[in-house]
Amino acid sequence: MMSHQTVIVLDFGGQYNQLIARRVRECGVYCEVKPYTTPLEALKAMEPIGFIFTGGPNSVYDEKAPHVDTAIFDLGIPVLGICYGCQLMAHTLGGRVTAAQEDTAREYGKTETYYDTSCKLFKGLPAEGVSWMSHGDYMEKVPEGFILVAHSDNCPNVAIADETRGFYGVQYHPEVNHTQHGTDMIHNFLYEVCGALGDWSMGDYKRTAIRDIRENVGDGKVLLALSGGVDSSVAAALLAEAVGSQLTCVFVDHGLMRKNEGDEVEAAFSKWDINFVRVDAEDRFLLKLAGVSEPEHKRKIIGEEFIRVFEEEAKKIGRVDYLVQGTIYPDVIESGAGDAAVIKSHHNVGGLPDYVDFKEIIEPLRLLFKDEVRQLGRELGLPEYLVMRQPFPGPGLAIRVIGDLTKEKLDTLRDADAIYREEIAEAGEDKNINQYFAVLTNTRSVGVMGDGRTYDYTLALRAVTTSDFMTADWARIPYDVLDKISTRIVNEVPGINRIVYDITSKPPATIEWE
Repeated sequence: MMSHQTVIVLDFGGQYNQLIARRVRECGVYCEVKPYTTPLEALKAMEPIGFIFTGGPNSVYDEKAPHVDTAIFDLGIPVLGICYGCQLMAHTLGGRVTAAQEDTAREYGKTETYYDTSCKLFKGLPAEGVSWMSHGDYMEKVPEGFILVAHSDNCPNVAIADETRGFYGVQYHPEVNHTQHGTDMIHNFLYEVCGALGDWSMGDYKRTAIRDIRENVGDGKVLLALSGGVDSSVAAALLAEAVGSQLTCVFVDHGLMRKNEGDEVEAAFSKWDINFVRVDAEDRFLLKLAGVSEPEHKRKIIGEEFIRVFEEEAKKIGRVDYLVQGTIYPDVIESGAGDAAVIKSHHNVGGLPDYVDFKEIIEPLRLLFKDEVRQLGRELGLPEYLVMRQPFPGPGLAIRVIGDLTKEKLDTLRDADAIYREEIAEAGEDKNINQYFAVLTNTRSVGVMGDGRTYDYTLALRAVTTSDFMTADWARIPYDVLDKISTRIVNEVPGINRIVYDITSKPPATIEWE
């Protein structure tokens, strides 16, 4: 199994817990997120080089607020407390935390902050900068042995440190982009305080994961349902590299993908000696979806039919020893699961038929965040169009065609969406936009083309910027780029005579239309 220096991010319900872990990993140090209820012995068994306590919505002085086993501070292991984690450390070690008064230390948003750069946490960084605050409580008294190492105009106790024991607390959030040099502060904690070696990289992960998969699989047969998404594609490439012809990838082509996407997926895996089964199921799916307009009904039909097709192909293969899933680390964190083994014991995967017989499930990406999955894909030699594939809904274009589905409508949307993506990339805007796509509405309107009137469909363009996809802002695409996109689509794609651009953020809207 893989062995790395480990930092434990202890989660107290903070909204940025995954972001903290990503920042640690970006610094070349492996970490895992564990709930604050994890027994101390289990934490010690992981042999961490440091702990990071996350923020959280509670006040430490409330009776039911989450706490830690106080013995964690006697382990001789450095601790960085962030926001609630800072207050928890102060409260536990003899300080006093109270509700801030309106005119004193309550702070939210971007705040000018002043740092003591003789402190290891701020070593080599500017003495002042903007930090992102979000706290309504105040450290009225800091614990014995701690000194103040940062302040703002409104709050004297922005950061505290006991450098002898390696304990640090910050009231702000260094993990968010709004905090200037925040990642550098985390880097200093890891390397200056915890003594990190920086032994976590996707190149190393690839080598050790391949070795572990080979040891566990032996000469067994492996089955993977390939959707063409980033996670399943990288999982397939990793297994292909590890076991080659022992792997069968079943790619269910339901006819709901973007233009040329099915061919691109198949081409990406042609270099490996694997059993690649592409099932042309377009007619089958469209028959099931005929006349269906309600989006949730579409989703259910597509999900159920995918399982039916997959199980039919699995029957043809016969005995299967291992089933591969593209589970990634955010899924593990959100489900509350703590075991991050490469291979885990058999359990029924949601929706998969019971009689697809396999001994174990392989989840080779369940240690990784999405950005790490993409980097691993590059290490494995997958093409950039797959590695950087944008989020794409499981039902595909079925929920980007509003109303009932026909092959003609899907082909129209495919052509229009391809032009949109081509022009966004040509303008270099693909680097600024996190997700962009076209939607074929079920609205038709009168237009004039040449000497005649038309009565054709309205196409909606959607583009958003976001860091977490939980909230999103509409992208400010330059007018000249939108003009070129609109002109090309109306001239080159029959059936569309009007283009609209969605300028609604999330919330109140969602990113997808259905």
